[in-house]
Amino acid sequence: MRSPELHQTYAHPARLILILSLAPTVGLGIGRFAYALVLPDMRDTLLWSYSAAGFMNTVNAAGYLAGALFASRMIKQFGMVASVRWGTLACVLSLALCALSGNFYVLTFARLLAGVGAAAGFVGGGTLAATIAQSRPERANFLLSLFYAGPGVGILASGLVAPFVLQGFGPGSWWIVWWAMTLLGAVMTIPVLSAPLHDGVTATAKTAAKFAVLPVVIYLAAYFLFGAGYIAYMTFMIAFVRDAGGGAAAQSAFWSLIGISAFVTPWVWRRVLALDRGGLATTIILGVNAVGAALPIFGQSVWLLATSALVFGVAFFAVVGSTTAFVRFNYPPQAWPAAIAAMTISFGIGQTLGPIVIGAITDVAGSLSFALNVSAAMLALGAILSAFQPKIKIA
Repeated sequence: MRSPELHQTYAHPARLILILSLAPTVGLGIGRFAYALVLPDMRDTLLWSYSAAGFMNTVNAAGYLAGALFASRMIKQFGMVASVRWGTLACVLSLALCALSGNFYVLTFARLLAGVGAAAGFVGGGTLAATIAQSRPERANFLLSLFYAGPGVGILASGLVAPFVLQGFGPGSWWIVWWAMTLLGAVMTIPVLSAPLHDGVTATAKTAAKFAVLPVVIYLAAYFLFGAGYIAYMTFMIAFVRDAGGGAAAQSAFWSLIGISAFVTPWVWRRVLALDRGGLATTIILGVNAVGAALPIFGQSVWLLATSALVFGVAFFAVVGSTTAFVRFNYPPQAWPAAIAAMTISFGIGQTLGPIVIGAITDVAGSLSFALNVSAAMLALGAILSAFQPKIKIA
């Protein structure tokens, strides 16, 4: 039996979800991933090891994990819309803090704050987007994909700006890039603050549905591996491109290709996301993601790296969408915040450990290639595990 909120009408569901997608655009596309663009200059200027550089994304992921742990409680207390708006504002503040200081502890706090804010915006926004999408059942998977394409906009925008700012201002100009990212984030936050968004019954329902971890433990393990594997690629691939001789144009092109691929995600994967067969959709998409991550193993040619960026990007954004589709197929709406938060927590643990572990491997092995191979292997194992996740039987 459908809950009342699923009959709620939204005049412009696609537009509302696109506005909601600006929350992960700021929190993830810019707040998290733009760090990879300035990492080489920060590492050179601030004399960081790869482990220290990886730690900055680890602490960001730790903040994301903390935000995910408290997301359900936050949504219940303040509502989905408030969580999205305050979380996005926290991400903009964190970008400004990164521009203000080169102090390791200030930067650590800024990256932590960005993680907490991104999680609040992602869980709240994802739950609200799922509710809005369900008001148009015949288009629900396509509408939901629009939300998860959001980070691609941030990746594309930062990829078109950051490398050329660094090239124009020269070595040591990483802090100017962070000011540029702050401006981008602030502009994108305006629609989130002003749009006529409102909480549905899902966020305030008094009768909460049960969510048990045991039936989805395999799926959570697969999502953990995705979190650990993807973040290494997104943290260190710009450094890999630079080490291969790629200048500002090459770095911008590589990063922009990942972002551009997000725009075709809703069309490429809509039939796969409609598969109500346990973890099958995640297996297919995560498998493609692993192939994209593995391509740099075979060389550093321009075409190979471009193909890697496109294949990785088009699947990367859809993996997260597949987990929300899995939740929507297998749980009643009252359980969506708790279920999405559980997925995000598993993902968060993986991406917390991923950067610092891969950074340490790089310091020891002296090769980014070896570390990226480990990343691709994690993604492949995650794809295999998710294939064993059956549908959930709710009593």
